Amino acid sequence: MMCGAPPTKQLATAEIQAIADKVKSPLKEKENKKFPVFNAVEFKSQGVAGRTFFIKVQMDDDFVHIQVLESLPQENKPVALTSYQIHKGRHDEVTCF
Repeated sequence: MMCGAPPTKQLATAEIQAIADKVKSPLKEKENKKFPVFNAVEFKSQGVAGRTFFIKVQMDDDFVHIQVLESLPQENKPVALTSYQIHKGRHDEVTCF
């Protein structure tokens, strides 16, 4: 995926945590794991036919980077987990993927 101009990293907000929480279940199913800790730490976003979020999420001592698509309001679709990267560390930068 090409990102164009690189989005700026920001600290996660309550809105970003809510978006991450909406895709926690699909991620649990794909990884066949439970996540007792699932805290959004930081994110980048990009407007492309809606908004794409790249969110770093802390899961205990490990991190995962998730890509989430929030469609345009007129499409009336739920947010969707479009990709993710596991085994990330605290210092791994969130990037477009």
